[in-house]
Amino acid sequence: MNHKILAINPGSTSTKIAVYHNAKPIFLKSILHDPRELSKYSRISDQYEFRKKIILDELKASHINIEIIEAIVGRGGLVHPIESGVYIVNERLRHDLLEGIMGEHASNLGGLIAHDLAKDLPKCQAFIADPVVVDELQDVARIAGHPVFQRYSIFHALNQKATARAYARLMNRKYEELNLVIAHLGGGVSVGAHRKGRVIDVNQALDGEGPFSPERSGTLPSGALVKLCFEGKYSLDEIKRMITGEGGYVAYMGTNSAYEVELLAQDGDERARLIQDAMSYQIGKEIASMCAVLHGDIDAIILTGGISHNPMVVEYIKKMVSFMAPVVIYPGEDEMHALAMNGLMVLKGEVKPREYDESTMVNVKLPCWECKDREKDELMKSYE
Repeated sequence: MNHKILAINPGSTSTKIAVYHNAKPIFLKSILHDPRELSKYSRISDQYEFRKKIILDELKASHINIEIIEAIVGRGGLVHPIESGVYIVNERLRHDLLEGIMGEHASNLGGLIAHDLAKDLPKCQAFIADPVVVDELQDVARIAGHPVFQRYSIFHALNQKATARAYARLMNRKYEELNLVIAHLGGGVSVGAHRKGRVIDVNQALDGEGPFSPERSGTLPSGALVKLCFEGKYSLDEIKRMITGEGGYVAYMGTNSAYEVELLAQDGDERARLIQDAMSYQIGKEIASMCAVLHGDIDAIILTGGISHNPMVVEYIKKMVSFMAPVVIYPGEDEMHALAMNGLMVLKGEVKPREYDESTMVNVKLPCWECKDREKDELMKSYE
């Protein structure tokens, strides 16, 4: 069978689109948007008509017949935490993407645009696949250390899952048979413990938990952070930017380009080398902690994402963790291919698409000891 799939990946100032004929890309395009044009929209979700028109114009200009598209797979956004898989963009999902119920992010536009395009096409369905909110954490990993807080699963689920399946195919195994530790090294860094097809623990990469990265500060000393918050020197928004967006390489080196820092380190810049080594060191520590989560039963440690092209970073991490398991490198990321392949698996009947509803949402209800203490206090008062 010949299948045509359209993949849509909206970013903050760009929209990437690709058309695949089965597993082969026949059209790839990255559309850059003028930030001044985007600033006209008060909410990110308001941009979807604007971006949809640009996509249609690009496809028409490239003589791509959209009528033959059978599946449109948009980058999943910030919706309710859900299990891994391919999801039909139903009305509930569309509503949650539109409202930004878990936060506004450009990736929310993927499912919205896919839905709007698919509804006007014959025999075409709209999907999202493995959004960043995929949540398969074991309960013990959710306990943060104080009942006011809870750990959440937000990470590079699409690339981590796609890389895991690619490695499994290479080994002639099923992903569900393997134990893997996968580190996505990009603008943010996420390190996941994959046990038999489920990510049972992972650092929350959106807010910068875990290793620092080109744009995120990582896990900071909590006492010093609390003190900083109340000194009055910085506003809430400034501190949030300090943690995510203006941390890591941006704060130390004045750039979010890992490649620039790599070149400086290669040229003998001692500060650049130290900061790059420090990031590699923290990534190695995080990988080791995830190996402990898997009780040392690990088939492979996989490094992926753009920074895994950097031989200095890779070798530093290898020296730290290779005694625990073979280290395999899948440099870069191909989110467009991952989106398209998820759509293809549905069209070929290899994967059954899921419904976004209460049955697939992860509704975690951990014991609320704080609530129990309050109830006890109230009970004691009633006896006074």
